[in-house]
Amino acid sequence: MNITRTRAVARKEFLHIIRDPRSLVMALAVPLMMLLLFGYALSLDVDRILTVIYDADQTPQSRELIARFHGSRYFEMVGAADGYPAIESAIDRSQVLLGVVIRRGFARDLESGSEAVVQLLLDGSDSNTASIALGYAESLVEAHSVELRSRALDRRGGGELPPAVEPRLRVWYNSELKSRNYIVPGLIAVILMIIASLLTSLTIAREWETGTMEQLLSTPVRPAELVLGKMLAYFGLGLIDMLVAVGVGVFVFDVPLRGNPLLLVVTGCLFLFGALCWGILLSAVARTQLLAYQLGTLTSFLPAFLLSGFIYGIENMPAVIRLLTYLVPTRYFVTIVKGIFLKQIGIALLWVESLLLIGFAALVFVAATRKLRQKLV
Repeated sequence: MNITRTRAVARKEFLHIIRDPRSLVMALAVPLMMLLLFGYALSLDVDRILTVIYDADQTPQSRELIARFHGSRYFEMVGAADGYPAIESAIDRSQVLLGVVIRRGFARDLESGSEAVVQLLLDGSDSNTASIALGYAESLVEAHSVELRSRALDRRGGGELPPAVEPRLRVWYNSELKSRNYIVPGLIAVILMIIASLLTSLTIAREWETGTMEQLLSTPVRPAELVLGKMLAYFGLGLIDMLVAVGVGVFVFDVPLRGNPLLLVVTGCLFLFGALCWGILLSAVARTQLLAYQLGTLTSFLPAFLLSGFIYGIENMPAVIRLLTYLVPTRYFVTIVKGIFLKQIGIALLWVESLLLIGFAALVFVAATRKLRQKLV
């Protein structure tokens, strides 16, 4: 390994980046744009449930329940319905997610001590959102029911009715339950994987297409020096992207960084090294920029977005898919980033994921080096 030759290759690639403003813009502006776009647009919070209520009872008791829905921060009332057809039409047009029906005789049943029925009609097209909305609505109705029972018991002189079970909740790591705190750290890992692999996936293929690869192979530059030299030029850009992404997450989206920033940078550099080497390997295999770009997109974006645990829980996937996720390096870095950001855990708990990132980087580097050892066919 000759440092002078490696530095010369890195300088050559760096000059090419400077002379190609499109690559520079893609390397610096696209990650920031993706982070801002996904950070603001992608949200798993269900706190604006469009609701319409059909009050067939028209009594003070039914209006009291309606006031509960109005006072909740989770429900946004879009009006009142005059019957089932109006609710059905609103759900069909995606104007509301929830329809609440208070049947005639609601107040009479309450006063007689009978069971009063409240019907909840949900648009189940998005099953996850519908399940969360149903849970919120059931909790609100149940809380109102307990309050009514307590009043009835108090009127009879029986005192206040204590709840059968008193929940005492304590939320760890994300006490405000903001999905942004969960999404943004994982998004940093996904963006690094996509940008790093796409940047370097074109570099060797460009040499083959322009005919300069023959000249490089005829020089004393060794394959390992060629891989390291090309990778170092993009490593600096990737490091800047990572620091900018972390800064945006902390200062723009207010995601708490509770762990050690140095550990985050070190593990990020390991992940970045492996992702850059993966792009170089794809470029060496493809030999054309179009094919290299397509392979880079296919092997970076889809696995990083779908199989890393970034949004979709790996534990809920089928067994075969769960096995495939072990081959996705982004999975391990997502675990590391979320652990450092939210849980304040250190290397004592993250050493397995760190070792796997080191193994991935070493394996891909060796594969790229061996591929470049092949002479012209």
